[in-house]
Amino acid sequence: MRNVGQASTGTSEITSKIAGVAGAAEESGAAAAQVLASASDLSRLSEQLGTEVGRFLQNVRAA
Repeated sequence: MRNVGQASTGTSEITSKIAGVAGAAEESGAAAAQVLASASDLSRLSEQLGTEVGRFLQNVRAA
């Protein structure tokens, strides 16, 4: 009986740890998605800035 109880306790601990790892993996995935979205926004803004700088330089040259 003692071995059955220990096995049950061990199984519960392992299940709890697996749930913790799964939760951490989910949080990491969400953080990665946020980083990707931020990088996409930064890329878009960088392109816009490049366009605006190009227009500014054309205006300076034309003046």
